[in-house]
Amino acid sequence: MEIIIKKDYHRMCGEAVKLIHQSWQKKKDLVLGLATGKTPLGVYEGLIRLYREREMDFSEISAFSLDEYLGIPDEHPQSFAFYMQQNFFQHVNFKNENIFRLDGLPDDIEAHCYEYEEKIRMTGGIDIQILGIGRNGHIGFNEPSSSLSSRTRVKTLTQETIAANTPFFLDKKQIPRYCLTMGIGTIMESRMILLLASGQEKSHAIRQSIEGPITATIPASILQLHVQAKIIVDEEAAGQLERKSYYRWVYEHKDNVDDFLADKKTK
Repeated sequence: MEIIIKKDYHRMCGEAVKLIHQSWQKKKDLVLGLATGKTPLGVYEGLIRLYREREMDFSEISAFSLDEYLGIPDEHPQSFAFYMQQNFFQHVNFKNENIFRLDGLPDDIEAHCYEYEEKIRMTGGIDIQILGIGRNGHIGFNEPSSSLSSRTRVKTLTQETIAANTPFFLDKKQIPRYCLTMGIGTIMESRMILLLASGQEKSHAIRQSIEGPITATIPASILQLHVQAKIIVDEEAAGQLERKSYYRWVYEHKDNVDDFLADKKTK
C-alpha cells in the first residue's frame, strides 16, 4: 500500500490520471475497473482531456463497471450505466464491445454475476481498478461485514444509503433497495488499485483503512494486503493520519532509490 497525499482535489485526480496514462503507455489494451460517484469525476475529466489532446487512445482499452443498482434500467438517469455514459464513455473512443456493465435488470442474478466474473477473466483481469470509499469504509457496495473474499454478487443496501438516495428519485417506488457489486475478492485481484478520497468527511475512514487493523468492519482495510494499492487523498482526507509526515517522505524519495544505490557503488 502506498499513501499519496496531494494538496487538493484537483492535484489528487491529476495523480490518478498520470498513473493511468503511464500504464497505458506500456499496455495499450489496458483493462480498467471504473467507479461512480463524485470523487472520480475529476479523473474522468482528466482522461477525456488527454484524449482530446491526442495523448491517449481508448480504442483498445476495456472497461468494467464496479457496481449497479438492481431494478432500474441502463437508461435511468440514476443508473451507474447512465453515469458512466454521460461522464466518460461518450466523450472518448471506447468501442462498445469493450465496455462491460453489470445489468440492473438481469434475467438470472446468479448467472449474470458468474458471467461477469468470467468476462473479467477472459480479458486477462483488471489492470487498474478505481475506487472511492464510503464514510464507513466500504468499497464498491461492499458494506461493513462483507466477506473479504467475496465475488460479484447481489447486496442489500443499508437504510442510510436508501434514505440518501430518496431525493434523486421522483417515483419513490423506484428507489433501489438492492445492488450488484464486484466483491472484495474480485477487486483484490486487480493488478493496481487506485483508491481516491477527498474531504474531511472521509478522513476517519481513511485513517481506519490505512492505520487500523484489517477487518471486515472496515472493508477498505483489506487494501493493506495489496502490493499495488495506491491510496490517493487530499489534505483534508489525510487529516487524521498519524504518520502523515512519513507517507510524504516516502512518496518524495521513492524515485531516488536507483540514484542512491548507484552512488553507493561508485564509492
